[in-house]
Amino acid sequence: MMKKVLSIAGSDSSGGAGIQADIKTITAHKMYAMTAITALTAQNTMGVDSVLEATPEFVGQQLDSIMNDIFPDSVKIGMVSSPHIIEVIVEKLKEYKPKHIVVDPVMISTSGSPLLSKDAMDVLITKLLPLATLITPNIPEAECLCGGMKIETKEDMQKAAIQIAKHYQGNILIKGGHLLDSADDLLYSNGQFTWFTGVKIENPNTHGTGCTLSSAIACNLADGHDVNMSIQYAKDYLTGALQDQLNLGKGNGPLNHCYKI
Repeated sequence: MMKKVLSIAGSDSSGGAGIQADIKTITAHKMYAMTAITALTAQNTMGVDSVLEATPEFVGQQLDSIMNDIFPDSVKIGMVSSPHIIEVIVEKLKEYKPKHIVVDPVMISTSGSPLLSKDAMDVLITKLLPLATLITPNIPEAECLCGGMKIETKEDMQKAAIQIAKHYQGNILIKGGHLLDSADDLLYSNGQFTWFTGVKIENPNTHGTGCTLSSAIACNLADGHDVNMSIQYAKDYLTGALQDQLNLGKGNGPLNHCYKI
């Protein structure tokens, strides 16, 4: 039977990140994609021009509609910008109890600007993250989650993971794409460190990498793989999508999610 994966995230009108990246990634994994849209954006490879948030009530209605008909094998959560939307998502996750939940805590933009208000960040950290099977912060987001410590080395990543684990008991994957000398990711799980090595791929077009990785992990969890193998398979998929060297748009372009098709 086909596996079903739900993405709860914002729409990217240019198709490279958000809901659109998630649908492409899930489809490339030969699974059935469903969506609950938290916001519409007017954006392209050069930046975000406008955001139109869904109401919390409508997000809840989308989740009820999905959960009561085609129950997902895993859930990926991306951009959730308001505390009220996060509260509704938390309520529905507690009600329906999906088995696997991957949260990509979209908190900091590529340019380093905060994407969440302090209220939204507090609700995300205290209420949503504790429900996750796995969280996938990049280095700026990990800095935010561990109280602002600077992360510049792999040793710093380990210290940050231990700090984050004081408030979150699940699996923590700190993505190392912002490191200068490697693209190694760190999993901290049950007090153990596991490194996933990766080479820096010379490709300026990285729009949607975080969305893509978290969705691919959710797909592999839905397929019955454990957390470690799900991360490894997802990282392999992302590497291939980057190595394809798709070049679209005038700015930070998208990956080729369908490079295998």
